[in-house]
Amino acid sequence: MTPADLADLLRATAAKVLVERGSDPAVLPDEVKVERPRNPEHGDYATNVAMQVAKKAGLNPRELAGLLAEALSAAEGIDSAEVAGPGFLNIRLAAAAQGAIVEQVLAAGENYGTAAALSGRKINLEFVSANPTGPVHLGGTRWAAVGDALGRILAAQGGDVTREYYFNDHGAQIDRFANSLVAAATGAPTPDDGYAGAYIGEIAARIVAENPGAAELPEAERHELFRREGVELMFAHIKQTLHDFGTDFDVYFNESSLFESGAVERAVDALKASGDLYEKDGAWWIASSEYGDDKDRVVIKSDGKAAYVGGDIAYYQNKRDRGFDLCIYMLGADHHGYIGRLKAIAATSGNDPDTVEVLIGQMVNLVKDGVAVRMSKRAGTVITLDDLVDAIGVDAARYSLVRSSVNSTIDIDLDLWTTQGSENPVYYVQYAHARTCRIIENSAAFGFDSVTPDLGLMTSDREGDLIRTLGEYPRVVATAAEMREPHRVVRYLDELAGVYHPFQSDDDMRVLPKGDDPVTPLNAARLELVRATRQVLANGLALLGVSAPERM
Repeated sequence: MTPADLADLLRATAAKVLVERGSDPAVLPDEVKVERPRNPEHGDYATNVAMQVAKKAGLNPRELAGLLAEALSAAEGIDSAEVAGPGFLNIRLAAAAQGAIVEQVLAAGENYGTAAALSGRKINLEFVSANPTGPVHLGGTRWAAVGDALGRILAAQGGDVTREYYFNDHGAQIDRFANSLVAAATGAPTPDDGYAGAYIGEIAARIVAENPGAAELPEAERHELFRREGVELMFAHIKQTLHDFGTDFDVYFNESSLFESGAVERAVDALKASGDLYEKDGAWWIASSEYGDDKDRVVIKSDGKAAYVGGDIAYYQNKRDRGFDLCIYMLGADHHGYIGRLKAIAATSGNDPDTVEVLIGQMVNLVKDGVAVRMSKRAGTVITLDDLVDAIGVDAARYSLVRSSVNSTIDIDLDLWTTQGSENPVYYVQYAHARTCRIIENSAAFGFDSVTPDLGLMTSDREGDLIRTLGEYPRVVATAAEMREPHRVVRYLDELAGVYHPFQSDDDMRVLPKGDDPVTPLNAARLELVRATRQVLANGLALLGVSAPERM
């Protein structure tokens, strides 16, 4: 019996009790919450539903809890139900009901933890979208890991997810990039507003090698050549780096296409005609302050040219025209103003502002020997995705970046994440998976196939704790999708590994018989529990894009 099954049983039982007492069962919440108590002596699960609804039902909380306890105790799969405090209900499951969780995991396999909560939702998930003027920096790397994990989690809940990279190939930053390349190719100093780092010289040298005489071309022609080929080479590097990191996109959308196709002009003209833009000081403005932005934004400048918001409007409308009913933007720490801005764009486009969600990610710092690492060998002024992977590897990089809420700044200790030991979180989880694989592999020599497992024999605290932890996984994934918080899956895997390692290390929990001892139904049941643990570890790591090694 999973927590979801128990919640359903609780609600049905509570509804029946309320009707018998002449109360309206409509006072019950749609979903009754059950939690695992911190102290296992209090039971397997606890709920405060009696305290939630007693007053509305005209009953005393402890009285209602007592009625629920009496009814639940007679239910199949429940070992006991007891009232605690002012009306809490502590519940213990029967061993056979707990064992059913193991059966559910093994029956579902790779699909354990999936659901259909987002079925029918077409979701555009835009993340990274770094300017093609340099390698992906640490902030973009965080989104590469978190965004990819979120996409997998949303898809696991039935969402039709399109992962999209907005290719910023239009605007002043591209001109500065081209000027920097030309300076490197001609031996001139880097412009004051230009880009530095060894990669600029490398790209410039490659352009010259592939285009002899490029540095001597007339200024306008030279600038266009270095702009066009520099952006192409830089973006090819970005795409390859992200691919090597395990993050791929379904769509690469060129910002310049919005301007070249006239989409920006059409979108702005439509908003002018509908009255959703207003004119002031010779410019056209959108009232984004009405939707949480700190100020209204210029859409068309006084010189008649579209401001950056004009591209945002056209891009949002393009997404809606492609049929997306939810547009998630994952942006950097300096983009808080975009929350109100993008919701205002949705509203003025005639859509529900909630068709837009903006997630803001905070900064990432690298630390080595207790000191912040501040300089990249290749990029110069920033630390890049390549630097992080070179230092700790893809798996550790992804796990460390997803492990914390994006609302918090994180420090990645390079010494910790390269350690081959239990203090390294990703090693600890991957090692748990490898240990399950080793047990399963070694079981082949013991004749387990001839013994029927009896899952009801697993009555110890260690077995029960591990089983109940496995049962939590679907709810964790569902909550991670609903809250857009992939770090919940990471923290769950931390917990699962923390429960599994002591289980396997406990000699009283032996899975494989000693010496010539025969395989018993309890041994066989524990092997099923190990198989289920391996499956959940593998499923969780897959959602994070982290490997599940069979040997370490």
